[in-house]
Order: sequence, then C-alpha cells, then structure tokens
Amino acid sequence: MNSKINKMAILFLLLITFSLSCKDENRTPEPAMHEETVFFNGTVYTVNASQPWAEALYIKDGIIEYVGDSEEAKNRVSENAQVIDLEGAFMMPGIHDVHLHPLEAATDNFQFILDDNIADPEDYAADISDAVQQNPGTDWLLGWGHWIDVPLSATRLPKEIIDEVAPDRPVAIMEQTSHSIWCNSKALELMGIDNNTPDPPGGIIMREADGEANGLLIDNAGNLLLDIALAPTAERAQNDYAGLTEFALPELAKYGITSICDARTYWKREHHLTWKKVADENKLTVRANLGLWAYPDEDDANQIAMLKSLYSNDANSLLKFNQIKLYCDGIIHNTTSAMHDDYLLDYFELSTNNGLNYFSQQRIADYITELESTGFDFHIHAIGNRGVHEALNAIEESGTAQGRHRITHVEYVDPTDLNRFESLNVTADAQVAGDFTQPAHWHDNDYLIGPALNENIIPLKSLREAGARITLSSDWDVSALNPFVGLQNAVTRSPQEISLEEAIKAYTINGAYVMRQEGTVGSIEVGKEADLIILDRNIFEIPATQINQTTVEATYLQGTLIYEK
Repeated sequence: MNSKINKMAILFLLLITFSLSCKDENRTPEPAMHEETVFFNGTVYTVNASQPWAEALYIKDGIIEYVGDSEEAKNRVSENAQVIDLEGAFMMPGIHDVHLHPLEAATDNFQFILDDNIADPEDYAADISDAVQQNPGTDWLLGWGHWIDVPLSATRLPKEIIDEVAPDRPVAIMEQTSHSIWCNSKALELMGIDNNTPDPPGGIIMREADGEANGLLIDNAGNLLLDIALAPTAERAQNDYAGLTEFALPELAKYGITSICDARTYWKREHHLTWKKVADENKLTVRANLGLWAYPDEDDANQIAMLKSLYSNDANSLLKFNQIKLYCDGIIHNTTSAMHDDYLLDYFELSTNNGLNYFSQQRIADYITELESTGFDFHIHAIGNRGVHEALNAIEESGTAQGRHRITHVEYVDPTDLNRFESLNVTADAQVAGDFTQPAHWHDNDYLIGPALNENIIPLKSLREAGARITLSSDWDVSALNPFVGLQNAVTRSPQEISLEEAIKAYTINGAYVMRQEGTVGSIEVGKEADLIILDRNIFEIPATQINQTTVEATYLQGTLIYEK
C-alpha cells in the first residue's frame, strides 16, 4: 500500500457516510428478486465492442436476455414483470475493483488514529497516552496514522517515546502506508526480538549500532508483529465480521462495485473464514476472489501445501479462493521498493541499498510452478523497476498459458519491460485514485531516486500503447474507494493518460478477465448475468474534470437491487 492521505479525515468522512447510509432514504435495501425486469428509455453503455450502446435491456432470472431498443424490450415481458423507465439515465456494467482491502479497512481491531500532520514524534506522546486511557486492558493496543519520517527523526530511540506512556502494555502503530510499524519495548519483547534476532525475509528490524532494536519494524518485520497482535480470537473475528457486513459491503454497493479481489487475505488471522461465514449466511453482496497471502517467512513446502488445501473455485458461489497475493518488494517512500540503482539516501545501512525482496525472483517462479496448476492466479505487488522486472522474469520462467497473472502498482517500469506485459499475458493493475499518483506529485520522491525516474510514474499510456491489458483498482483504504475518482484521474493524468473508453474497460471487462468471469459479467451482453449500475449523469457528456462528482443511483447484482440512493 502506498499513498499519502490523511487517515483521520478519511475515517471521519467514512463514519459520516456510514451514519447517513443508515437513514431510510439512503440505506442498502433488502434484495428484491424479480423473475423478469425490463429497463427502457435509457442511455446504456455496454462495454461490448459489437454493440457499445443501447437504450433498453430485458432480464429474466438474473440473466440478460435482450439488449437493444425500448419497444422490443417491453414486448418481451410478461404482465408480472418489473418495468423500469430509466428516463434517459446512464447505465453501465457493475464496477470491478481487483485490488482493495475491505476487511482491513472496516475492522475495529485497530483502536486509535494518529494525526498525520505532526512533525515532531515527541508530540505524539499525549495522543498515545490518551489511547491507552481510552482503551484499558493489557492486550495489544493498535493504531495507525503517522509517516515513517517522523519517528525516524526522533532524538532518542523511537520505542522510548511510547515506553514513557505505556511501559507494560504492547503498543504498535502502523504507518500510513502499512509498510512499517512503530512499537514499544513490550511489543518487541513479546515478539522475542533481541540484539541477535536476524531480519526476516522482506523485513528490517531497525537497530542502534550495538544491535538494540529501536522500535521501528520495516515491511515484513511489521507484518510479523501484526500476526502476533491480531492472532485469531472470538472478539477479533466478530470485529472483522461486523466491519465487513455493516460497513464494507454497503460501501461497495454504494459505489457501484459488484466484483472485487481482496488483495491480502491473511489466512493465519482467519480472514478467509470471515469471508466464508458471510457467504454461507447469504450476506455477500459482491463477487469476491480472495488473494491468499503468501507469508515470506514460512517454509515453502508447508505453505504451498496449505494454500493448495484452501483453494476453492465453486462456479455457483460468489466467493472464490483462487488467487495468491505475494509481495516482490516494498514501497518507494520507505526505500524498500526494489530498484535497479541505489537510493540516494540510506535509511538502513545494509549491505545493499536498492530496496528489498519479500520473495525473490526464483521463489516467485517456484510458487507459480507449484500453484498455477492447482488453478491459482498470482497477484504480485511490485513497485520498483527491479521488482517489476523480476516479477515478469518469474512469470516468464514458470507461467503457462493457463495463468492469468497480474502485477499490481507498476509505479516504476523500465521501458524495456513494457512490451513483456502483452507477450506474457500479464495484466498491469494500477491505482491512480490517490493524489500522489498524479503528475503534480511525481517529483515528490526526487530526493530518494532522482528526477529522471519520476517522469512517468504509473505509465498507463505507455503500457496501453505497448498492448498491455490494464486494470484500475483502488487499494482501499489507502486511496479513495470511489471508482469515479480513479476514472477521472486516469483520463486527466497527461502525459500518461488513457481514454475514457479504456479506463471503463479497466474497471469492467478487464477486471472480469483477471477474475476469470468475463463470460459471466463485465459487459452488458445477452447471456451474461445482470450486474448493472445506474448513474446520475452520462460520464461521456461531461468535462473530464467532473467525472469524480458522479454518484451511483442504483446497483444490481445478478439482476437484484442491492443499493438504491
């Protein structure tokens, strides 16, 4: 996850949105099934190249039976059919968001938030002390919200700032990007970290010259802390379940999102069981493919066997466990994304200074060899140009025509690798909803890697011209969930913009491809299931700079209304 957003402000807005959604006029209604429905007198953008536009469609038992003109559609229905006059409204296929973290975004297992505008780490002490008082107990106290630069600037060990207000209780605070953890001495003690503990794969335990851990855990070292702090309990499972059913799923429906990929399903924390419970209770209002997390520190043989045992691809279920999420590298902001050249600053004083690998190229290739034949597709996090290159190499070595793998983030792509996406059938999954991805912010990291590499961050246009299949996604809750923010940014980010038609494909039929459901949804065509959304405006007829103001009037999943404004 990689963004610079104000989490406090986002949480406040989300809470306001949630409270409003609970009111009768804007609530998610109970699904109302109709055997026959006809929509007529509309502006229907189908994303079907052979019939891109229509004015009506007829649906029977959730399946699209006709797409075309209004009179013919109305002639097909029986007297008991639901007939809906769109009154010229714009309709399109439901949105696919193939990289987001709905369970993590919605859970209450993190208890407090830090203001991200504070520059002096000592100024956080009072807020952490308040969190300790407001959340009594001896169990882990978890928060998030700072930037790594702040504790890095401390004049004493960062852990001592927390120790002073919480000496006996484990406290851990996730950085905005999720790629580092700031913790106290008690947390390090419970992790078993001492002067001789080696860095884990894909992680760094920051230390003083004498080997003492200073309280900053980088990338996978922080993940190991969270695996302990968020070990499954009945209370944590209930928090995850409530967050998913009461907040995340309604939010998805509100934004017209009918298909998703959970981009990091921590099976050790039993996240997959939470999803399964929701599906078993028929509360799932979205098609969901889970990306089972590949733990960098696990024994490969044992982990591969476990992942194979979890595979599930029931064609009759909205929920599938059929993807593997693994990280090739870290992020640029923490100097852990894998780059060909060294960073200009050296935070960690290791033997190398060009980023790190959660999984090496060869390990990724080995996992593809073992798991692609089971049916898994790989969702590989790669931000740096070396990370993208190594991920492509691994797929080239071990992938087959069976795989539908994708590399997500693709912030820095070497020009020589652009054509390889098409030749290897690798999807480039990008997130452009965050302001940091816009050209005005491209040179924010010049001090880390120099200006030349920052000329074309997330090169959408270059990838498209090279023939790559592109998907657009949110990485929620790092960036805005609203897909119309992403659509607007995708078409306005000159010189790396794409057309509106291509951006819509990236959110619909291309997303359906990576979820292996392009024959079922992703476009409005006869024989496909009716995942549809109705918008308050025709996004083809407004200035591109106003697309982000679009709102969803109604969302349908399999022809069933799941949201109505």
